[in-house]
Amino acid sequence: MIRHPFPPLCDENSKVLVLGSFPSVKSREQQFFYGHPQNRFWKVIAAVFERPVPATIEEKRALLLGCGIAVWDVIASCDITGSSDSSIKNVTANDLRQILDRADIRQIFVNGKTAEKYYNKYIRPVLGRDAVCLPSTSPANAAWSPERLTEAWMQVRLAAGEAIENASAGSPGRR
Repeated sequence: MIRHPFPPLCDENSKVLVLGSFPSVKSREQQFFYGHPQNRFWKVIAAVFERPVPATIEEKRALLLGCGIAVWDVIASCDITGSSDSSIKNVTANDLRQILDRADIRQIFVNGKTAEKYYNKYIRPVLGRDAVCLPSTSPANAAWSPERLTEAWMQVRLAAGEAIENASAGSPGRR
């Protein structure tokens, strides 16, 4: 049994929540989300919000929070072989209340079909909230080009819209 090794990323300005399934081996090593260099999450989010692709964990954290995005995973613990979503067994779901009680989350998104499957099985019945399934940014989802992913993920920007406007309005030189 492997436990999720790091906390959610969220603040009081988060407007959308993006949930993965469970951290990959690389993410568990780095203690942060989407750590595998082939995962396209950071490139897609940067393209969607027209920002530079972040390189460091601090830059990644700043990008997400600055765009009103909270991130976590559906699964709190499970048995998993390596990073293989298809090997996931004995799932315990994360309690999303620590995010939902802190921020006014307008929309929940799941990153791929595995996250959707476990969200619908364990979390949706408890919260009573639907999640929008976006195509996975995993390198295993090679059928989706970066351009198609970016287009599909534009929904995140639309849902986070007010947070972006507020962040821009508060930035020096942008009034």
